[in-house]
Amino acid sequence: MSPRVILDPEEMPKQWYNLAADLPKPPKPYLGPDGNPVTPEMMAPIFPMNLIEQEMCTDRWVDIPDGIREVLAKWRPSPLHRAKSLEKALGTPARIYYKNESVSPAGSHKPNSAIAQAWYNKQAGTKRMTTETGAGQWGSALAFACSQVGLDLKVYMVRVSFEQKPYRKVMMETWGAECIPSPSDTTEAGRRVLAEMPDTPGSLGIAISEAVEAAVSDPSGETKYGLGSVLNHVLLHQTVIGQEAKAQLAKFGEKTPDVVIGCAGGGSNFAGLAFPFCADKIAGSEMDIIPVEPFSCPSITRGAYAYDIGDKSGMTPLMVMHTLGHDFIPSPIHAGGLRYHGMAPLVSAAVDQGLMSPRAVHQMECFEAAVQFARTEGLIVAPETSHAVAAAIQEANKATEEGKEKVILFNLSGHGLMDLKGYQAFFAGELSDYELPQEEIEGFLAGIKGFPKVV
Repeated sequence: MSPRVILDPEEMPKQWYNLAADLPKPPKPYLGPDGNPVTPEMMAPIFPMNLIEQEMCTDRWVDIPDGIREVLAKWRPSPLHRAKSLEKALGTPARIYYKNESVSPAGSHKPNSAIAQAWYNKQAGTKRMTTETGAGQWGSALAFACSQVGLDLKVYMVRVSFEQKPYRKVMMETWGAECIPSPSDTTEAGRRVLAEMPDTPGSLGIAISEAVEAAVSDPSGETKYGLGSVLNHVLLHQTVIGQEAKAQLAKFGEKTPDVVIGCAGGGSNFAGLAFPFCADKIAGSEMDIIPVEPFSCPSITRGAYAYDIGDKSGMTPLMVMHTLGHDFIPSPIHAGGLRYHGMAPLVSAAVDQGLMSPRAVHQMECFEAAVQFARTEGLIVAPETSHAVAAAIQEANKATEEGKEKVILFNLSGHGLMDLKGYQAFFAGELSDYELPQEEIEGFLAGIKGFPKVV
């Protein structure tokens, strides 16, 4: 049998799956500064109402408009591969599969939501969008999406990634977007941070503050903000990944996988693969669902499960999430897309309810796994994706020790062809592991002590 399965175009999902409808305990509401639940009207300066409706939706299935499916069809359905060469190198009885999201024009899973957000904004009369980006994958994806529907875009890119990955800026500019290192002097939020910490490497929380401020300060009301992860509607759009993977595994002759893995920073690619399988687990299927994060940014493995804001300056609602605190400034590891202080509320709720088993992996093990994957399967993965590869290898080796045949599925969330500087640093011996000290975590979490408690 071929080592990959590609679905026919008409087999691309026609609906998105909403895990909020099936969680044993419903997710906690977002809260405003007054401690009361956020209303749709309160979110209207940031997002168009059609996306706000999805954010607050409790329906299990949401139809995908034909206009969105037409653009997604430029690369979807994406292939599912069996990693036979990696299996052979590991000598494992496990069967390893990976969903290849690197085939999108932007090279990652991010356009699955970027296209939807740009399309809905266009339908609502938006003229311009703003956003933030960590490693540059989301900024590139939204730049591509805005070029497809005819919207202007300004991207605030975390400074350390802006400097590490200059060609991400070129990608965004090629698709017509403006890319600015964050913190910048173009917003009040950026100027405050620069005054306090002029040499800061930046953070996603800071960049989100700048992008939201730039959107809401437009007096015309024609600028809206787009978010690449964390919020419910973003995770919803990504569930085409897991739905396709289910159909493809069936064509491989496989039933429910034993292990489902994705790297996790804000939660979008992980949720996209895992949520459709989480529905099966809620219904009684046995499997391990593993979100994988860096040791240097351990929001779900060591953070608090608490109300926190999604940005640095408090322009977003209070959300219940696994968090290191919104004041968290991450170490400059090369997996820039995983350097966020919090985890998506829906992923956090699923972890809290025992449906998922989070894991942290060190940077060096991730690059070692990525190199082994490249030398067996041939694909050079993004530093973010390398966390999923490392966990998949851990699980395959565990299957070998146990002498069990297991089906392991992971999401190859993006290629690393724009991240070769990280590989160069790895080969030169310039990278090291970093484990966030507990006293630093406690210091960052001090900033949320005055927020409402989770009950």
